[in-house]
Amino acid sequence: MKKLLSILLVAAMTLSMAACGSETKDNSSAPSGTESSSEVSSSESVPDSMPVSADYNVGMVTDVGGVNDQSFNQSAWEGLQKAESELGVAPMYIESKQEADYGPNLDMLVESNNQLIFGIGFMMADALTDAANKNPDVIYCHVDSEITDIPSNMVAVRFRAQEPSFLAGYVAAKSTKTGKIGFVGGIKGAIIDQFEYGYRAGAAYAAKELGKEITVDVQYADSFSDAAKGKSIALKQYSDGCDIVFHAAGGVGVGVIEAAKEQNKMAIGVDRDQNYLAPDNVLTSVVKDVGTAMYHVVNAAKEGTLKTGEDLSYGIKEGCLGLAPTSDKNVDAEVLNAAKEIEGKIASGEIVPPMNEETFNDYIKSLN
Repeated sequence: MKKLLSILLVAAMTLSMAACGSETKDNSSAPSGTESSSEVSSSESVPDSMPVSADYNVGMVTDVGGVNDQSFNQSAWEGLQKAESELGVAPMYIESKQEADYGPNLDMLVESNNQLIFGIGFMMADALTDAANKNPDVIYCHVDSEITDIPSNMVAVRFRAQEPSFLAGYVAAKSTKTGKIGFVGGIKGAIIDQFEYGYRAGAAYAAKELGKEITVDVQYADSFSDAAKGKSIALKQYSDGCDIVFHAAGGVGVGVIEAAKEQNKMAIGVDRDQNYLAPDNVLTSVVKDVGTAMYHVVNAAKEGTLKTGEDLSYGIKEGCLGLAPTSDKNVDAEVLNAAKEIEGKIASGEIVPPMNEETFNDYIKSLN
């Protein structure tokens, strides 16, 4: 009989998440890390029986940013909490402290009798693919996926993050007083490229409208969890003349927002509406409704209608990506209205934001 790791049962947190495209509520308090259902601890073992639902058990492994990252992982966990309250599933998560944890953590979720297992973040691709190949009777979902050869028992969730990032770049370029804005990325890769190049393209589009040059200072933290490094990078960007800095860096971005507050500058949040972290210093946020996408996957898997071996793509057209509903607090109304017009052009395909360096260079040529 396999021995399982202990489950720490914790108090449920009432969360209300709306459907794609609806308002994201401010949350002044972050999850404790073990809210709603269960978190696996590595200290003890317990018998095979699990104090979870016999109906449908869902597990999630975070990337190294952790469930309290105020960003991507946190939004994902909120989606599973919604599935718990509305669909009657039993969710649990395991936090990864380093990349070497991915495989063992995924194995633990299999041992815990989860029928559906999520791997959060593009860095988990190899570990999740290996786990899916070893466990053909378990359904896996890779969130923010780059996987091209998708196993038959996996679904890959992809987001066209370049689309709302284009809007963020447009708003930043139209709002800057110095003509210089910044971008802080977590770890360089295809997913974060979408944010960077979408943002830079939106700024270029606005610069052409304004008839002036807008420069974008791009820096990477090589981390998704080091808030102190994010703050240090942002402070340097602000001192170099940037007055608005957009982060796509998970927990690193918390430090970026702290720097904005400290310097009385502006930051742009990511994944969730992060205005609550600094109401006077978060210009807007690029909202990637990860939680709702996960809710949809859980619902389809539980009902037996989920098509595995395929990918699911979400963008502005699907209503799951966009600027935060709190944008009207700090963005000029005229600028925000213009951004909404551009949002419609992206949804219709009239504007196709670039997703990487190659498509960015082609896009800039088309502007000229």
